[in-house]
Amino acid sequence: MNKKDNTIHVHWKGAAEMVLAMCSNYYQKSGTKKPINHEEKTQFENIIQGMAASSLRCIAFAHKEDDTLSEEGLTLLSIIGIKDPCRPGAKLAIDACRSAGVEIKMITGDNVFTAKAIATECGILKPGQQVSKEEVIEGEQFRNFTDDERMEKVDNIKVMARSSPFDKLLMVQCLKKKGHVVVVTGDGTNDAPALKEADTRLSMGIQGTEVAKESSDIVILDDDFGSVATVLRWGRCVYNNIQKFIQFQLTVNVAALVINFVAAVSAGDVPLTAVQLLWVNLIMDTLGALALATERPTKELMDHVRI
Repeated sequence: MNKKDNTIHVHWKGAAEMVLAMCSNYYQKSGTKKPINHEEKTQFENIIQGMAASSLRCIAFAHKEDDTLSEEGLTLLSIIGIKDPCRPGAKLAIDACRSAGVEIKMITGDNVFTAKAIATECGILKPGQQVSKEEVIEGEQFRNFTDDERMEKVDNIKVMARSSPFDKLLMVQCLKKKGHVVVVTGDGTNDAPALKEADTRLSMGIQGTEVAKESSDIVILDDDFGSVATVLRWGRCVYNNIQKFIQFQLTVNVAALVINFVAAVSAGDVPLTAVQLLWVNLIMDTLGALALATERPTKELMDHVRI
């Protein structure tokens, strides 16, 4: 509120294309207020699309001298593009996950041009590749699909833009119905429904909210997607070690059982007493468990689609 003339100024900030749709005027460089005609609005929309295509998040500022919060008749002040670059190891981590048979899908609230540019930058979409309409869609479009259409198209979707928390939840539910093991990463309160529905839940330790952390199984302390590939590698290592240990134990125990059984049937006496069998199990279990527990993960584990 301006105390000099008792006027009330309402300021708006938000997604550039949405704020622009509510504006009917704009300020020129000279500070002159001018109505927005169709050509100028198209020019502003092209500027927003150009920024978004360069992986910039576009925000618009507008204001209105009014004492109500009506979403029309605003005056456009400025359009700003914010650069949020991918971390250096994000693309390598996505390639590693993909080679391991993990399909990466990006669900974001950004507009479709920004989402497509960021997905190309981090390797979810291939540069220069012709992207089909089924690979990049908006949340409203996915939401309006019938159940059968969602189940049919969900595997082909790589990027979902302008999504709501309900869209993320629908995506997770559809993937689970198709028999996929779903892992969700999130950092905001609006990610909580999708996190709770997923099989494995990951949240960000630095930028993540407490609601997201409480809904997750694993907290990524450095907020780096490369840690997801590390978690996958270590998980496969533990699972692989358990398989090796079970195979090792079955080999030793079955061999001892066969020897005792054949000797008892043929000669009427067993070569190994119960105490000797216990000693064999004690030594083999201890040494085998130590050897397998200390085995570190290798890069070869990420080259297999399934363990």
